[in-house]
Amino acid sequence: MTGTRTLSRAEVLGFRWRAHGLDTDPGRATIESIDILDLGIQDTGEGARWALHNRGLAEAEPAESFHAELFYAWTLRGAPHAYRRADAAAIAVATAPLDDRDAGKRIFDAAKPLRDKGIPFLEALTRVAKTERDIVTAPTVKGAMSSALTARLPAEQLRFCRPCNTTHSYEQPFRIAALQAGLELEPATSPPVLRRIPRLRAPMFGKPGTAAAPRFDVVRGYLRFFGPARPKDVAAYLDAPPASVAAHWPADTVAVRIDGAAGGKAGEAQLLAEDADAAAAGPADSGRVRLLGAFDPWLQLRDRELLVSDPARAKDLWRTLGRPGPVVRDGEVIGTWRPRSAGGTLNLLVAPWSTWPRKVTDAVHEQAEALAACRGSTMGKITVEN
Repeated sequence: MTGTRTLSRAEVLGFRWRAHGLDTDPGRATIESIDILDLGIQDTGEGARWALHNRGLAEAEPAESFHAELFYAWTLRGAPHAYRRADAAAIAVATAPLDDRDAGKRIFDAAKPLRDKGIPFLEALTRVAKTERDIVTAPTVKGAMSSALTARLPAEQLRFCRPCNTTHSYEQPFRIAALQAGLELEPATSPPVLRRIPRLRAPMFGKPGTAAAPRFDVVRGYLRFFGPARPKDVAAYLDAPPASVAAHWPADTVAVRIDGAAGGKAGEAQLLAEDADAAAAGPADSGRVRLLGAFDPWLQLRDRELLVSDPARAKDLWRTLGRPGPVVRDGEVIGTWRPRSAGGTLNLLVAPWSTWPRKVTDAVHEQAEALAACRGSTMGKITVEN
């Protein structure tokens, strides 16, 4: 254990809280200054706008201006993510598979028929990307693109879908190939509409994720925002094979032992050497309270037991359907919230995990007002569960 430093659980959460920018005063941040956009913000649930507001972005920015500075694409885990528009080319490289083995892992059940025929996964994905590029010459609804894609792909890249009672392309290759085809998602469209990204040369899987600039490298990015971490944590975050992640592990890391992990056991992980001093800066202590979205980056960590050790609470917080948002104070989850909207009015159902002091309750009400404004709703009633 020589050379291994020790951090408490509270120090780790404090480091991550600051790295995520969740201690930033309202209105003090810009799209350019919010670092988590280097890794991307999943645009699900409350979405990117609320996540950015919670990191200090002024809420008064018009939606048109807000969307103009960002682009949205299916990237990590096939989920829609928001990034700075100026970074589109760098993100296309960073979110590409690390190698062919990684490509096979990311496409899940679509890999087996390709493996059976001896077709490299990246070769198959490149075919999907080139076909999607040919199809989308103007904004195209996802369903229309799917139908056109199905008509052009070979049998080993198609599947019969029981819910749809039809044959179409596998979902994950469809999504993963879109940015490689130079396509983005039009903001706030349902069903999704895809269009070409202006002035972006479609990369077509021409570079692996290992060629990413350090600022956008997804393995390094996970360590920046969720360190200390282990290769298996990063692999789970990316849906990548642990061996591919380990082969691309940064050389400039230091070993860290985390005291106060689940079960009272200390766990060993890795931290970027450049973050060692920041990680030792102590727990977060500003008293800042955030109502985070259910898919906020703060919850995308893979050592969930470090954040929430109670199994029942963790199961509710990360449920597959109908998951709540967390109420977080200085990096510590202290309860959950669920929206109950009707007729343009936002009502909240709040469930504290312990008794809150008055200042926390006041902060929750303040955040709820901001959330209603972000949604373009009128703030209604906050009901507290006992």
